[in-house]
Amino acid sequence: MGERGRLLRSSSWKILRAGGLRNLLNLNLLHLYLYGRWTKQYLGYQKKTLLPKMRSAKKKPWADRTHFKVLTPGQAGSIVALETNIVLRNQEQVIPFRTARDIILNGPPEIAAYECGCRKSSPNPCRPSQVCLVVGQPFVDFILEHHPKDSRRVGKDEALAIIEAEHKRGHVQTAWFKEICLERFYAICNCCKCCCVGIQAVTRHGIPMAAGSGYVARVNEADCQACAVCEEACPFGAIRVEDRAVVDWEKCLGCGVCQGQCPNGAVKLARDEKKGLPMDIRLMAG
Repeated sequence: MGERGRLLRSSSWKILRAGGLRNLLNLNLLHLYLYGRWTKQYLGYQKKTLLPKMRSAKKKPWADRTHFKVLTPGQAGSIVALETNIVLRNQEQVIPFRTARDIILNGPPEIAAYECGCRKSSPNPCRPSQVCLVVGQPFVDFILEHHPKDSRRVGKDEALAIIEAEHKRGHVQTAWFKEICLERFYAICNCCKCCCVGIQAVTRHGIPMAAGSGYVARVNEADCQACAVCEEACPFGAIRVEDRAVVDWEKCLGCGVCQGQCPNGAVKLARDEKKGLPMDIRLMAG
């Protein structure tokens, strides 16, 4: 049994070499292979079966192994526009989880636009679907080689355009970290609340797998017209509208969707130290 006539494709060998013996023996590399080869089916199973049935005691350990950092559009853009190499290990203050906290990229990073597994596994998905940005090696080569019809290599300008277009559609930019993905950052996703497994894990199933951007939404009451656009747009259910829009500080993760969608310019993001450190590559790279 092999990969279309070969024992292993070249990108699979790269994954094996990068993961090393430990990740081979503990089956993390097999898990990564299944995730990368059958992303739609993998995420569909999580959405429909695994997460709804997950016991409370398993939620925090699961989130420690798979989690995302909410990004502002500017923070997401700074990652794809990176010009220098960075090796940032154990960034616990930015990524407050037990494992998978490294950011290792060669600048400018290689990027592949890939079909969103969350959208592809949904019955009535949002469009467009090729909006997941796989960032850095060995992940980019693996996706391009195994999914030639569902992925394409993109440069900085196209990646920035995807991020901007998705932000305008009211979708959240997120940086993904996974223990099986060599315990590090591997993708920027542009998430919608109706399809995204990660957002639904947080809002529907109470799985604490999201770290905020380091910002919080604040409403200028003088400009707010109580139109409720922000309430509908917020992916984390953090805004309710009474006489004016009111932000639930605990739920707000500082994604900036409300700011982008407000027709009156009444909502702005403000830095809040209690929300953790931002994943601002420009500052982290020094």
